[in-house]
Amino acid sequence: MKTESYRQQLRELSDWDRFLLKESGLPGPRANLELVQAVADEGALDLFQRYLTYTPDRASTNSPEVFLAVCGAVGLGRLLAEGDLDQLPVLRTCANDPRWRMREAVAMALQRWGDVDLPALLGAMTVWAKGSLLDRRAAAAAVCEPRLLKNPKHTRRVLRLLDTITISIMREADRKAEDFKTLRQALGYCWSVAVVALPSEGKILMEKWLANPDPAVVWIMRENLKKNRLQRMDAKWVKKF
Repeated sequence: MKTESYRQQLRELSDWDRFLLKESGLPGPRANLELVQAVADEGALDLFQRYLTYTPDRASTNSPEVFLAVCGAVGLGRLLAEGDLDQLPVLRTCANDPRWRMREAVAMALQRWGDVDLPALLGAMTVWAKGSLLDRRAAAAAVCEPRLLKNPKHTRRVLRLLDTITISIMREADRKAEDFKTLRQALGYCWSVAVVALPSEGKILMEKWLANPDPAVVWIMRENLKKNRLQRMDAKWVKKF
């Protein structure tokens, strides 16, 4: 496994920064996520904090330097999973970063917490779901991960969370704002992930939203209907809409 190989290499290096910048995959379409996970596994709090100083003014979205910030955020997820709840507010700040790679890093970080304590993650995301547009985006993206949705009880909570966030999106007046579009885009795939995990209840809830005339909701639901996971779940049901 590449991540394990990277972990071994990191243990033998004294200068991580140079190695990470070289192996980041950036600039490019895909950052080296296996290496990100290795850094998160092997690093310490002081390293993660230093990497998070690569703020937007120091590291643009597609620069090698943003890779260090991404590693820092995912690393905090490991610490959070180990019980360091002080890192949750830091990750919430990162969730509002203008760089999409950092927002994805926050989702990955939170999912590490979900792997070890999904009820705690769901509780925290219920709070975030009442926050900023990007807080809400982070909440949806964090919990709508197939590997986390094995227990119907947990998936039911995720569906309620998505329902809450979708209700909130209808109250937003400035629909041309970038943060609004970012949240809308996330909801455009998150619903399908949760519905596939619990079709018996998810389809009923999604049908309610499919009947809603709000233009943003219409867009969100149409995007979900395009997802192959829904086609595989029940192509006949998808075709009804």
